[in-house]
Amino acid sequence: MEPYLLGLFVNLARIAYMNNIIRSQYYSLILLIITLSYSSTLQAKKRCKPFLEKLHKVQAQQRNSYSLKRGQSLRVKEDKARDKWWQCEHMSLAKFKAQNGGKNKKSKKEKKKSNSKYASKKVSEKKSQFHVSKSIATFNQGSAIVVKAKYQGDKRLAWSQFYQRPSKCISPKNLSVFAYCNENKLQQQNQFDQQYTK
Repeated sequence: MEPYLLGLFVNLARIAYMNNIIRSQYYSLILLIITLSYSSTLQAKKRCKPFLEKLHKVQAQQRNSYSLKRGQSLRVKEDKARDKWWQCEHMSLAKFKAQNGGKNKKSKKEKKKSNSKYASKKVSEKKSQFHVSKSIATFNQGSAIVVKAKYQGDKRLAWSQFYQRPSKCISPKNLSVFAYCNENKLQQQNQFDQQYTK
């Protein structure tokens, strides 16, 4: 019986040893996977840093004062920069390059052609803007702006006593109520004009 027990203990020791080896290999495999995923995340962040910087640069430009046209172009630039950065962060390098392409390197001849086309287009736009601006009448800023009420003096006092504003016209909630209030006021003005002249 003793050799049987000894063999049993040896087999149990081997099983325990194998379990420890498997467990340690399992832990090392998990550690390796975590390390690789973390390093790929770091590489992606490093790869996408220029896109993030471009996004921050556009956002910094938006915080400064600008015209309506400039604001619209900055919004378009921000949207494009955000999309590129987001795609870079959430796609593999191969997918990102396939979708957005690598860096496009143009030859000097192509650059000159595109620059000359751009320059001629810009000149023609300036010419058209110049012709349009000549035909537009400007607002006379030198004269004073006078705002008068419809009625003056005694007639105004009589109008304020005559006019009865409907309760729903105190603060109209929608356009139809506002239109009703406006029509009601015009009707009351017509009645007032007819009665005041008599």
